[in-house]
Amino acid sequence: MQSASADIFDEAYYQRYYYDRRTRVIDKGHTARLGQFIASYLAYLRVPVHRVLDMGCGIGLWQGIAAQHWPGAQYHGVELSPYLCQRYGWQQGSVLDYRADAPYDLVICQGVLPYLARQDLQRALDNLGRLAAGALYLEAVTQEDFEQGSIDEERTDTRQYRHRASLYRRALAAHAIDMGGGLWLSRQAEVPVFALEAPGL
Repeated sequence: MQSASADIFDEAYYQRYYYDRRTRVIDKGHTARLGQFIASYLAYLRVPVHRVLDMGCGIGLWQGIAAQHWPGAQYHGVELSPYLCQRYGWQQGSVLDYRADAPYDLVICQGVLPYLARQDLQRALDNLGRLAAGALYLEAVTQEDFEQGSIDEERTDTRQYRHRASLYRRALAAHAIDMGGGLWLSRQAEVPVFALEAPGL
């Protein structure tokens, strides 16, 4: 099976999953709370945030959050969807092979990776690990989420792969330390971490 192509991320896709209040999967209140959590945790860890990469930025929910919590930080949105790139002006690119002149202090990848087949998923996780010199926030639904009933299957796109959480964790462990809450601290970051703070240690 192949990873999803850019063709499926058209206007109809975003109308259903992002714009229509009856069927959308996003909650701006949830995103705001998540942004507060990430910003607070990074401040506690003393990870400076001057450059933010939003990989698979969608409709740009993190752009406002970045401006609120890290004033003056450079926000860069990269998106696979030609429709969104034309509508919002994002840079078109893929999590599989996007390259940057310099790594980022914070990389955000939310809701992207479940659209990748297993081989591509490994490539994407390695690439995210290279791009994040400070921290990575990763959100991806897993097989366990479906098994535990944590997912609203009527609203969730059925074209997503259901990879095991262990697959994500194993691939990222070479690049970053699992800090809990979806936040990963890059092994490049010179930040002391106590063992009980980090499930990944």
